[in-house]
Amino acid sequence: MSWGSELWDQFDNLEKHTQWGIEYLEKYTKFVKERSEIETNYAKQIRNLSKKYQPKKNSREEEESKYTFCRAFLTTLNELNDYAGQHEVIAENLTSQIVSELSRYLQELKSERKSHFHDGRKAQQHIESSWKQLESSKKRFERDCKEADRAQQYFEKMDADINVTKADVEKARQQAQMRHQMASDSKSDYSAYLQKFNQEQNEHYFTIIPNIFQKLQDMEEKRIERIGVCMTTFADVDRQVLPIVGKCLDGMTKAAESIEPKTDSKQVVESYKSGFEPPGDVEFEDYGQAMKRTASETSLSREGKEKPAGKSKGKLWPFIKNKNKQKEPLSHRLNDFMASKPKMHCLRSLRRGLSLKLGSGPEDFSHLPPEQRRKKLQAKLDELNKDIQKEMDQRDALTKMKDVYVKNPQMGDPASVDPRLSEISQTIEKLQFEVQKFEGWLAEVEERMPSKSDTQRRSLYETQNNTAVSNNCAQDRESPDGSYTEEQNSETQVKANIAPNPTSTTPEFDDEFDDEETLPTIGTCKALYPFEGHNEGTIAVAEGELLFVIEEDKGDGWTRVRRNEDEEGYVPTSYVEVYLETNAKDS
Repeated sequence: MSWGSELWDQFDNLEKHTQWGIEYLEKYTKFVKERSEIETNYAKQIRNLSKKYQPKKNSREEEESKYTFCRAFLTTLNELNDYAGQHEVIAENLTSQIVSELSRYLQELKSERKSHFHDGRKAQQHIESSWKQLESSKKRFERDCKEADRAQQYFEKMDADINVTKADVEKARQQAQMRHQMASDSKSDYSAYLQKFNQEQNEHYFTIIPNIFQKLQDMEEKRIERIGVCMTTFADVDRQVLPIVGKCLDGMTKAAESIEPKTDSKQVVESYKSGFEPPGDVEFEDYGQAMKRTASETSLSREGKEKPAGKSKGKLWPFIKNKNKQKEPLSHRLNDFMASKPKMHCLRSLRRGLSLKLGSGPEDFSHLPPEQRRKKLQAKLDELNKDIQKEMDQRDALTKMKDVYVKNPQMGDPASVDPRLSEISQTIEKLQFEVQKFEGWLAEVEERMPSKSDTQRRSLYETQNNTAVSNNCAQDRESPDGSYTEEQNSETQVKANIAPNPTSTTPEFDDEFDDEETLPTIGTCKALYPFEGHNEGTIAVAEGELLFVIEEDKGDGWTRVRRNEDEEGYVPTSYVEVYLETNAKDS
């Protein structure tokens, strides 16, 4: 169906329809643009989400990276970041392949439509002007015919009147002839204009207007076709990124499948294993026999004397009580210890905890249990060896450069390299000294590990026993309010009594205070109120803060919590809402 032949008289309606078509194309362009903006914003939110949960550069996050499920989550975050990138690709392609193209096409379409309708109006004006000329010639012909008739009648009247002079009759006759001639000329003009108009009208309605309408029809069909192509592209833009999106999802699935519970369980052992041996059996003490006691002796000092050689263990420290109390059956002390919170820490431990919070822990990691200390020392050695290798590589490079300068003086002065070589040599010497120092500490720890022979451990212990009394602080226990429950001479006396026994485990006893084991997490808690924690042994918390519970309230109104690996202390139980884990509740 052709617009030119079927819609020859619908010029105004076609003008409205083509304008509506352009407005519809603008509407579709706006739709694609808004979809592109949605994709951009979605990609931005996904990227921000991935960035928010990326591990931070701190010790806690580094510890988490040891576990397979943490690494799987990190892989998922990275894949999610790539997934966001594909949505950015969608937004970019929608903008470049549809929005930008349609914007240019709309300008061309408006210009083409304007040109076609301008030609149509011009043709319409021309046919209307020709029609007016025809009407004017027709009216002029009609007027001249009437004037000729009136002049003819007047001549005949004058010719019949005997009273009129011959001159008047001749004048009337000439006037009638002139009018007839004018009518004849008007008739010729009218006939010519009529023929011209009919020709132009035929050309207008059968040639000019059909051609213009055909161009408008072609323009409209191209517009519709263009919308169809854009709708196909709209779908293809998504389809093109599906393979990469699928790879991202496959990466997430593969990361999830890489989680190994057994490996993570084994890693927990590696992370928290202290290296201490479990306590041995407690010897039976016969209180039925009469025992003479002197005022200068404490129950604990006599207990150290009466223990058989080689049977004492370093894990007995929780059973020590105030020296002013009378000796109680050991079972009572055990029950008392299990039912109440250890009032920990020795003064040295408290000082170490403060130094760790300030970021200045002991260089030899002596605040850690043997196994953890060994790992830290080994890691430090690896780091030092890498630094030494880096410095040696730089030294080799500078040496080669110096050789080049010696052979080719024009390239540089060989002496200019010497200061840097000297500096590197000094750095290597310092690093090697550090390596020797840490290797010594590592050898010391490995000798004290349970896997070593008793002879090695005993020789080491005997060496340390010489300085045990002078170097160790009192094993004071402090409650959260800062009160102390033991005095220094109690521990000193115990060490003095136990040290002479070559097979005793006094160093392990001392290490129990210095290298306190990290308690496992048994649940979480949420702070209901802010707590400033001014007293030593407590920890400040903010309202709403989430913390790990490492020891629940034993009846004294205090709960022991941990913020991170190095920050822990007591908070009032009434200030927090505790959520214990199931296994912790059952135990």
